[in-house]
Amino acid sequence: PHHVLLAADYSQIELRIMAHLSDDPALKRAFDNNWDVHAATASEIFSTPLDNVTSEQRRRAKAINFGLIYGMSSFGLAKQLGVSREEARDYMQQYFERYPGVQAYMEKTRAEAHSQGYVETLFGRRLYLPEINASNKMRQQAAERTAINAPMQGTAADIIKKAMIAVAAWQATEAGQHARMIMQVHDELVFEVQEHAIDHVKLAVQACMEKAAMLSVPLRVSMGVGMNWDEAH
Repeated sequence: PHHVLLAADYSQIELRIMAHLSDDPALKRAFDNNWDVHAATASEIFSTPLDNVTSEQRRRAKAINFGLIYGMSSFGLAKQLGVSREEARDYMQQYFERYPGVQAYMEKTRAEAHSQGYVETLFGRRLYLPEINASNKMRQQAAERTAINAPMQGTAADIIKKAMIAVAAWQATEAGQHARMIMQVHDELVFEVQEHAIDHVKLAVQACMEKAAMLSVPLRVSMGVGMNWDEAH
């Protein structure tokens, strides 16, 4: 009774980590200006003014943004978008022309994985890749996709752990007594909060999460409140 759920979710954290790791000016500019990053990507690859981007162009750009983070091939992207492999390859080529820093980061990461057998998160946590130099080409390519993705997913995992440590320290103070952290799911934290304290708790949690790491682009947290987890989204 007299409590609500607060869901606090990092906004596009893996793309923000990609912007930081790749140091790509165009990608960083989108986050610095707080643009819709998928619309900004669509604007770049379809040569369309940001205000004129269609929902279909944004949908395709979103698939490209997340697909590349997971090391998706032109074949995989074509299947997801329902277009020909040649069209998907053209989209990827246009993406890398607009975001050369991302392509350079991917090539560098792939090469480092082959030479040292592991990749690292931003905080130095390692993921070893035993099949990165496998004679079986499919296994090697799977390890390469992991090599590109792991620093981003791993860094996101590191950041939310640091955020939870900061939240726990805040909860140990008198000001933090009105909230209980009850669940962590990927890049989201869920709290049970006394109704009267919700505004204060939202500000405190947001500060803990957005200051958990200092990237070259800002971390952003979106929040929702409700009587159940669905409502809180």
